[in-house]
Amino acid sequence: MNVTAAVPALSVSQARALHLSAQGLLARPRRRARKADLLDTIARMQLLQIDTIHIVARSPYLVLYSRLGAYPQSWLEDLLAQREIFELWAHEACFAPMSDYLLHRSAHSQRAHHWAIRNAEQHHQASGAKIDRLLAHIRELGPVKSSDFEREQAGGGGWWGWKDEKRWLESAFALGELMVARRENFHRVYDLAERVAGAVVPDWNTARLDAAAVRRETILKSVRALGLTQARWIADYYRTKPRLRDADLDALVAEGALLRVPVKGWDAPGYVHADHAQSLALAGAGRLRATHATLLSPFDPVVWDRERASEFFGFDYTLECYTPEPKRRYGYFVLPILARGRLVGRLDAKAHRREGVFEVKALYLEEDVAPDEALIADIARAIDDCARWHATPKVDLVRCRPAALRTPLRAALRALRSA
Repeated sequence: MNVTAAVPALSVSQARALHLSAQGLLARPRRRARKADLLDTIARMQLLQIDTIHIVARSPYLVLYSRLGAYPQSWLEDLLAQREIFELWAHEACFAPMSDYLLHRSAHSQRAHHWAIRNAEQHHQASGAKIDRLLAHIRELGPVKSSDFEREQAGGGGWWGWKDEKRWLESAFALGELMVARRENFHRVYDLAERVAGAVVPDWNTARLDAAAVRRETILKSVRALGLTQARWIADYYRTKPRLRDADLDALVAEGALLRVPVKGWDAPGYVHADHAQSLALAGAGRLRATHATLLSPFDPVVWDRERASEFFGFDYTLECYTPEPKRRYGYFVLPILARGRLVGRLDAKAHRREGVFEVKALYLEEDVAPDEALIADIARAIDDCARWHATPKVDLVRCRPAALRTPLRAALRALRSA
């Protein structure tokens, strides 16, 4: 069956709407979030990337906020402690639904190229006996934190700067012997996998998916999460290799698991999961309307693949927190601004929690974006909502580009605070 010919070509804006719909970013939430919504949202994305920077909210909390609106951040830790989600190395360090535990455990060999897995294997080869003694300690005395072990000397960050016990804990975690039982002040508490996954996943250590099943499931889950994607973007979602080609998806298209969709202006077709067939029809008819305006994390799935963000949004995004300050173009931890289906700009923000101030050090609109009254209102509301969720309700807008945006945006923010 020639599915490509059967599906009308989408415009890029229609493809983008389908992508945002699948990601839960098409429309503003209709009601206050419930704890179950967090799990549903993580399952919808498949993976929720973890990062510890907290200039504003830490990334996993912010990704959920962008989709759900205000919610208690403790709910994420609750889901982890209740074994509804677990931590793993996938794209990077991520949360995933516990219902996918066997898939990820079976995928371990397919991620052997990942830097975290490679480092873990090297440390295990060099310190296997010591890691075994640490596991025995945990088996006898219970879960541990890295801080339970004294540090003999100071050092830098990363694997190379950790004390031995931290490296051993992380090695055993990356290789699946340990899991994160819970977090305390966002610090990992490690326990044996048999006591974490083993408590909720039948046959956790014996059931396995074969390599073909793992490959199929990760492809399908990636496409479902992305809504619409080119073949070459799929592998990055779970950080597998190699990049896929259109020919690699022919069998899934032929059986109807995936739909191959032409997109105007693209040099390659898009792919849509069969579960999104109805949304595809709505997108093709122009009936998926993007109305949401919010701030995104730098580690949001919408922007973590630079090539994909460029194709969908014409948005060139690079995280600069690891770039030396003199070489930064925009700032340390810059949040993309999503407004009605477009990435219209970015802002360098910091939440001063003690003072109750949400500082916008700089806000940059994209060069082709006109700051009309409707857009200014959307941006003001996105900033104000995010500031209130941070418990930093006073917004200090320092600088804008274009500079003429600062006055009307400050006025719009004042109007929201006085409403």
